[in-house]
Amino acid sequence: MQKQRPKHLDLGKIRLPVPGIVSILHRISGVALFFALPLLIYLLAGSLSAAETFDSYHAVVAHPLMKLILIGFLWAFLHHVCAGVRFLFLDIHKGLELQTARATAKIVLAVSLSLTVILGAILW
Repeated sequence: MQKQRPKHLDLGKIRLPVPGIVSILHRISGVALFFALPLLIYLLAGSLSAAETFDSYHAVVAHPLMKLILIGFLWAFLHHVCAGVRFLFLDIHKGLELQTARATAKIVLAVSLSLTVILGAILW
């Protein structure tokens, strides 16, 4: 008996589990950090060169849109670290059970978002 397979997948109807979402966000945050690195190095180097350039860079970073972008990079960094620690534990075969994997994925999302809100509020 032959299985009836769909001819196409409706990606809007497919629902990823939380560990899958954390995994995809881990990859997205890694790519975002990779592409943000030149900007962050440029801002750091420019701010350290002279007092006048520090003031101009400080004005750029103080703009609300730039602050939101930097908070987005902060979330990417925090999520990447938290998910990376989770994946290290998975690599040594800790937390592979379904319920544990789901719980740790939810913890990663909660911790990374909480730390982003806390640090973002302090730095804003």
